[in-house]
Amino acid sequence: MFNAIKNLFGGPAADLKDLVSNGAVVIDVRTPMEYRGGHVKNSINIPLDQIGNQINKIKKMNAPIITCCKSGARSGAAAAKLKASGIEVYNGGSWGAVERQLS
Repeated sequence: MFNAIKNLFGGPAADLKDLVSNGAVVIDVRTPMEYRGGHVKNSINIPLDQIGNQINKIKKMNAPIITCCKSGARSGAAAAKLKASGIEVYNGGSWGAVERQLS
C-alpha cells in the first residue's frame, strides 16, 4: 500500500541505494545556487530548464537516472521529460530524501 501511494505521488518505487551501487546517476535539477547550498554526494547539477538541452549528454551516460530537487515537483517534471526520451529514470523526490536513502 505504501509503495502504491509513493508511486501515485511520484516518489521512488525502487531501491535507490541499489540503483546507485549498480551505476545509476543522480541528477539534481535545482538551480546552481540551490545546489551549492547542499546536495547529494556525487550528484550532477542540471537545472530543470536545461534538461531538454542535455538529453543527448544524459543518454550517453548509459545509466539509469535518479532525479531530485527541493520538494519533488521539478524532479518529477524532469523525470517525465527524460522518460519521454527513452531514458530509464526514477523521481527520487527531494534531495534530502535521496541523500537519506543513499546513506
